[in-house]
Amino acid sequence: MDDPEFAVQTDLHTQSLLLAAAHHDIAALRNLLRNTSANVQDDETGFTPLHAAIAACEPEEDNQVDHGATVNGNGEVNSGEAELEAAEKTVRLLFENGAIWNDLDANGETPACIARRLGLKTLYEMCVDAGVRAELLLSRLDQYMPLGDADSDEESEDDAEDAAEDVTGTLESTDLGDATQNGDDSTQSANYLASTLTFDRDRILDSSANGVMMEWETTLMRRSAELLAPQEGLRVLNVGHGMGIVDGIFQEKKPKAHHIIEAHPDVIRKMRENGWHEKPGVVIHEGRWQDVVTRLVEQGELFDAIYFDTFAEEYNALREFFTEHVIGLLDPAGDPNGEGGKFGFFNGMGADRQVCYDVYGKVVEMDLFEAGFDTEWETIPIPDLESEGEWDGVRRKYWALDSYRLPTCAFIS
Repeated sequence: MDDPEFAVQTDLHTQSLLLAAAHHDIAALRNLLRNTSANVQDDETGFTPLHAAIAACEPEEDNQVDHGATVNGNGEVNSGEAELEAAEKTVRLLFENGAIWNDLDANGETPACIARRLGLKTLYEMCVDAGVRAELLLSRLDQYMPLGDADSDEESEDDAEDAAEDVTGTLESTDLGDATQNGDDSTQSANYLASTLTFDRDRILDSSANGVMMEWETTLMRRSAELLAPQEGLRVLNVGHGMGIVDGIFQEKKPKAHHIIEAHPDVIRKMRENGWHEKPGVVIHEGRWQDVVTRLVEQGELFDAIYFDTFAEEYNALREFFTEHVIGLLDPAGDPNGEGGKFGFFNGMGADRQVCYDVYGKVVEMDLFEAGFDTEWETIPIPDLESEGEWDGVRRKYWALDSYRLPTCAFIS
């Protein structure tokens, strides 16, 4: 039976912590955090102390915020130096005590969403950096086997999952194509490969009406193809054919060799109908890329340009591809002009929320550098897909941002 006195006491602790965070009262906050989690949430607003600390900077009038801060012509908050310093110290203390960077409030906002909406760039970047640290730690936890004997394996795995949850909270779905950080990647991939696809003029949908690929991505893929294969006669590898957008663009460049890896039987059938198996220089590998690329390496195949865009795989799949396989497939000498080979991928990770997109951008750049690649980014504006009707008939939007960061990777010189 629930103890009403305990519930009241817990609620008082929560409200005290939220008030201390909102007032940027470091001394009170530090004292409260000795016995209270930094991740409590208000039942009505869904605010955590991190939400409260940042939301306290919201303007009360059109051009005024607390403690003399003003809003400039770009909509960015020029907080008073003392107020901004107090907010930064509060946010830093909360992160030091395990605050979760991407908890959602009742309005579906993370603390970073609030900071971005209020123009608080420093606080926003602190949330992004916390997200990067959390995701890097989660990936490291995944890489190590738990210690102990066989009887303790199950308990150790549960502990690791609990630790990961404490670090990351609940991450929204992310895209490679439709990649997710959480969940069983092999199950997701198997379910997708067993699903029936619907092919329309401007999109492919899976059996759940999720967008697999859509025509609005053409601008992004064309620019990526231009950077990866800037001249004719190169050797190209594309992983994930989909609608054939990027492969069609590569074909325009008259490649010397054009290898395509595709796993979904419906896409392969469509490729046959569209004559891809008879196109000059095209070699189609039917199957999962995990099974194909090892054979290509063993056969000594090298490429000047590699593009990666899969569906229903998590970020770990992309990381495995560029850390373990690209190094054996990409020609460091590159094209006849002496430029080294280039690698690119569809950068849709976390694209349903800006902070997740920014976190994953930093994570993937760090992982690429660790694997031996320099990455150049180009920002491309995205039109309002909602108003243009792009999501009509699509169950879940996999893109909600106003710009795309296009990566082009090459071996570090």
